[in-house]
Amino acid sequence: MEHKRMTAPGGTVHYWIDRAGPGAECIVWVHGLTADHTMFERQVEYFSGRATQILLDLPLHGLSRPYRGFTYHDTADILYKILQIEHISSAFFVGMSLGGYPCQHFAARWPEQVRGFVALDTTPLGLRYYSRSDRWWLERAAAMAGWFPEGLLRWSMARSISMTQDAYESMQKMLAPLSKADITAQMDVAYRQFIRENRDVSFAFPVLILVGDHDSTGKVKAYGKEWASCTGYPLQWVKNARHYSNRDNPGQVSHAIEQFMKEKCHACL
Repeated sequence: MEHKRMTAPGGTVHYWIDRAGPGAECIVWVHGLTADHTMFERQVEYFSGRATQILLDLPLHGLSRPYRGFTYHDTADILYKILQIEHISSAFFVGMSLGGYPCQHFAARWPEQVRGFVALDTTPLGLRYYSRSDRWWLERAAAMAGWFPEGLLRWSMARSISMTQDAYESMQKMLAPLSKADITAQMDVAYRQFIRENRDVSFAFPVLILVGDHDSTGKVKAYGKEWASCTGYPLQWVKNARHYSNRDNPGQVSHAIEQFMKEKCHACL
């Protein structure tokens, strides 16, 4: 896995690439809030040598800190520039939770570069899905997190999204470098920007929705059901998994992504 850096409008963005052979498909993995690129360790192992894989620490996250002026529009630009730098004309995108939003913004602007999109424990862009009450809670999520003592905040965040000890420890490891101020700042910017930048979109390429069957984060399960109902996109429940489903049940998630790529997109892996 080669570690690279690129200059973006708000700071330096770190990304990693693992190249497979000539003509291999490319998968871009985009992590969730308060996490980093290591969130997909199990999936990277699964696809190693069979697909070119790109991971990044999103702006404001991981090594891509500090970062000024985070927006999803800007982050979509970063994804586009990484593909240009690496001479990749199209890719599969897997966005986990927060990571689903820059993927969808990218796809709305450059649909010809998207082979398929896996929405992993994330929610849709679209004005119809979010009520006034939903938007009210999103705007206040960071403030409510600020009421927790730092240790309890880390514990509750890691425990609430995981069923397995492995997933819990992985999330705790990603949270470790962050102060309470870092965590609440990431939450505040990410949720507020989501509300500001939310828009109606439609996609002609294949989409798969994956959600942990025990996901209790916000209304992710409800949004997933409505998203599938409104669009016809297939929805699969990840068994024995919470919000961090790709770590709680990495085997099912990796296999589902592989089958989606092969069957819906005719990928050769």
